[in-house]
Amino acid sequence: MKFVHIADMHFDSPFATLSDKGNLGEQRRIEQRKIFKKIIEYIKENKIEYLFIAGDLYEHKYIRKSTIEYINNLFKEIENTKIFITPGNHDPFLKKSYYNNFDWNKNVYIFNSNIQKIETEDADIYGYGFDDFYCTNSGIENIEIKNPEKINILIIHGTLNGANLEEMQYNSMNEKILENKGFNYVALGHIHKPQILIRDNAAYAGALEPVDRNDLGDHGYIEGHLENGRLKTNFVPFACRSYEQIILMLREGSTQASLEDMLRADLASRGRMNIYRIIIKGNRAPELLLLPEKLKSFGYVTEVLDESRPAYDLEEIQKKYKGTLIGDYISYFLEKDRNLVEEKALYYGLQALLETSR
Repeated sequence: MKFVHIADMHFDSPFATLSDKGNLGEQRRIEQRKIFKKIIEYIKENKIEYLFIAGDLYEHKYIRKSTIEYINNLFKEIENTKIFITPGNHDPFLKKSYYNNFDWNKNVYIFNSNIQKIETEDADIYGYGFDDFYCTNSGIENIEIKNPEKINILIIHGTLNGANLEEMQYNSMNEKILENKGFNYVALGHIHKPQILIRDNAAYAGALEPVDRNDLGDHGYIEGHLENGRLKTNFVPFACRSYEQIILMLREGSTQASLEDMLRADLASRGRMNIYRIIIKGNRAPELLLLPEKLKSFGYVTEVLDESRPAYDLEEIQKKYKGTLIGDYISYFLEKDRNLVEEKALYYGLQALLETSR
């Protein structure tokens, strides 16, 4: 028995964070198609018997029929592969969804909101699908494995051990209860970062192709096979493009030009064109007028965070202006355990006050 476990394709995502980068959003949608075709070709070439898709295959709000037809035509190319899809919170099994109103190829099985078991020659496949954009009670804790002597697999979308209200809205499951159910493998979707939760037993495949600017690091799929009666799995990096983070460290002698040169050199050293978040750190000369947004003109930079600060000697300035508004302003912030926003407020405010006092 061999399987590929993928999740969170989000076909036809609007890629809103790429909207100011010309046609990059449309390019990413094309790349989604390319990477999906590539995984189907891999399955075909390697005679993989099972494909598990653990939710959010597409974006219900934006999906085009032509994209559904493209997906299904690829499924037709692997007719000897059994395909199991469990709808997630972005592609729920709604009355008007393509899951419910499209003639899928005969090798495709789509789970609905009733926990179901599909028996195959190799395994019993259990699954549950969202029937709305939120799910707070899937009833997974009530599953009982009927044939423990067989390979038993669960395909499901949701969060584990939901710690807040938002996480609880997306089919929060207790990891310990899930582990004690006795499944040989649990194929999870919803979390975009690949995570092996229990070696060879439970994993988030992550997004096959990164979708959001927070989808940093490697992305790909989980591959599994039966070895001496036990399932063995491994994560395979596969994405055609990645989202990366670049840290630019300023010094007091840095200028806007040197900052741009630093970024230009870093991007050149990375080879292929990925999508980047830039974080500016370090101390800069107080008089430097930094223009971080200018960095967005470089390649596929879509986000710039300025966490640098003017190189003020706060205690020295506090002493000099003791008893004045400037001194009291600094004292207020020095007494606090500052977060990033308060840190920015301190330095922007101090810069304005010092300019006014001159």
